Amino acid sequence: MDRAAPAVVLQNFGEDFLLDPVPSAGIRLPAGDGKEAFVDAEDIAEVAVAALTEARHAGWHYELGGPRLMTFGDAGAEIARATGRDLGYVPLTPEAYMDEQRARGVPEEWGLLSAGLYGRVRSGGLASPGDCVRRAPGRYPRDFSEYADTAARQGIWSG
Repeated sequence: MDRAAPAVVLQNFGEDFLLDPVPSAGIRLPAGDGKEAFVDAEDIAEVAVAALTEARHAGWHYELGGPRLMTFGDAGAEIARATGRDLGYVPLTPEAYMDEQRARGVPEEWGLLSAGLYGRVRSGGLASPGDCVRRAPGRYPRDFSEYADTAARQGIWSG
């Protein structure tokens, strides 16, 4: 499946909309056991720089994705391992997810958009690791376990 952007960026867990829920209630999403190749925003940036500044990339199409397929349960287990806290994953139905989003004051449009994205993850529609980091900057992409270890050392989930 071709996609324009990665579905799950590592930094979502520590800098974005998952930052507050992770330490308090865990990862609560309607993604089921779907797998995705979670990708680091810094890897995306390096690919973009290489693709835009080096002639050897002309005409290439880069599939953005991390090094391995993971579920949100896998991500929760990595965060729990890195923090020593039980910060697991709770799979929600799309309806329960929307109810929680509304209760948090999230705009309806954002809730529906994100529920649709997690539906694609749940269905397996985004389950393909990308090779762009190995092809563009020429190194191995950052894995979620490395991200979790770094974020835990920085105290991101200590709340």
